[in-house]
Amino acid sequence: MLAGAGLARLWSHDRAHWFFSRARWNPDDLGLAVARLVVALLVPAGQPVTVAIDDTLFRRRGRRIWAASWFHDGSAQGPAKTGYGNNWVIAAIVVKLPAIRRPAAIPVLAKLVIKDTNSASRLWLARRMTGAIAGALPGRAIHAVADSAYAGRELKQPTPRVTWTTRLRKDAALYGLPPARTGSRGRPREKGDRLPCLARLAGIAPFTPVTVTRYGKTATIGAAAVTCLWHSVFGARPVTVVLTRDRSRTGYDLALVTTGAAASAAPVIERYAARWSVEVAIQDSKQIFGAGQARNRAARAVERTIPFQRTCQAITVTWHATPGHHPADVHARRARAPWYRSKTQPSTADMTAKLRRVIIAARFQPSRRDQPTCEEIYAIRLVLQPHAVT
Repeated sequence: MLAGAGLARLWSHDRAHWFFSRARWNPDDLGLAVARLVVALLVPAGQPVTVAIDDTLFRRRGRRIWAASWFHDGSAQGPAKTGYGNNWVIAAIVVKLPAIRRPAAIPVLAKLVIKDTNSASRLWLARRMTGAIAGALPGRAIHAVADSAYAGRELKQPTPRVTWTTRLRKDAALYGLPPARTGSRGRPREKGDRLPCLARLAGIAPFTPVTVTRYGKTATIGAAAVTCLWHSVFGARPVTVVLTRDRSRTGYDLALVTTGAAASAAPVIERYAARWSVEVAIQDSKQIFGAGQARNRAARAVERTIPFQRTCQAITVTWHATPGHHPADVHARRARAPWYRSKTQPSTADMTAKLRRVIIAARFQPSRRDQPTCEEIYAIRLVLQPHAVT
């Protein structure tokens, strides 16, 4: 950061460590400000905001690192999918960029998983992040989407204007809607009869063809929607279970559940497919933006460094999507790297490279129009000191 800002020779690196460990600023306030900026510039007015949730592990070593422990790491090599480090829950806003066909996730909030506290629950952190985003965007509907790990009793308490879409577990206990009251004495039933397992439910549910766009491809698949209760997770709130049939002729390939009222199958399927963009954003943050490379150990520094990096990533992508993009960027990139013959869209690395060039060019451009150019300064020096200039 100091080298990029041209302050490496002016400021000591201790000043950067002080900024993360002792300065007075709140990473949540910073993330919510970026969320408002992203929605205002990239999400059309009146449309709901899709928030993708996922967690990732930043590997660290040492006993004195705050909140470091052993966590599940799906990217770990070998049969033991575990790793030691800091585990973070990431909330990203899914948008459509003008230069990219696939959905893009822009991370805005990040929460550290701390064992033996309330923050040890990833779902607890995810629910509060989506609630904070909903509070920062009044009047906007929030569609939270995550994998099956983010389905639990924490979701029994609904958040206003927030719907939740996850992958349904195979052993989920589904029930029918509660029957109408008969007028007899006693407490009314909270749920109906137990529904069969998903395999049997797919055999009796009517599948209809729907056209969906997933992972950059448009295809027609079979889908069935069933309104029921998942009482152990969402309580008495009705949910819609969507079963997809793509490769298999019988049964189902994917089971999704959403709390959206009267949700149709196609938007739910596309919304869950767009969740994969947060995986791409996490990978870009590690490989391109250097997330997790800082070696700070203090509690406040650990809790602030990753959210600040996510903010830099969000601002970079947002800048490129608004004034930074130009249709000729891809052709210029292919001219510099002719081996990329199939390149038709800018990557995240191209976005950061262009921002870097713009920042460097701005340092050498005059801040006012009346300032002399380099050629004018050189000519004046030749007149005043003809023997001093070589």
